[in-house]
Amino acid sequence: MTPMIDVVFQLIIFFVVTLKMTSDVNPDIILEDGKNGVTLTQDNLPPSTLEIELDRRGRISIHNATLNESLLATMIKNRINRHGNEFPVLIRADRRTQHEKVRKVMDICTANGIWKLSFIAVQEHKASKK
Repeated sequence: MTPMIDVVFQLIIFFVVTLKMTSDVNPDIILEDGKNGVTLTQDNLPPSTLEIELDRRGRISIHNATLNESLLATMIKNRINRHGNEFPVLIRADRRTQHEKVRKVMDICTANGIWKLSFIAVQEHKASKK
């Protein structure tokens, strides 16, 4: 009986470790169509990449955790202490977000020495011919 209980506990641990509880991406953000630019995948992104999200109201979040501007600046400074200022930052902004809100995030990054800023957009889908 004991080996069977051990196997059950190992299976539970396996499923808990491999199960992703929530998505890190805010589903309410509607991205702008991007006609040009480099296609990024998880394979060609360094693991130190920081993805900052802005919803249409200008709410800043990282991995669905809401941040204010000072907390974002603190997080960037901490990341610089760990990785240096060579890590890329991806800004994932809703297309309805005011540019002023996006500019504030850009200013926070550049004030802390981050110069690799990119924007995430949806690759334009071509209509299929029938």
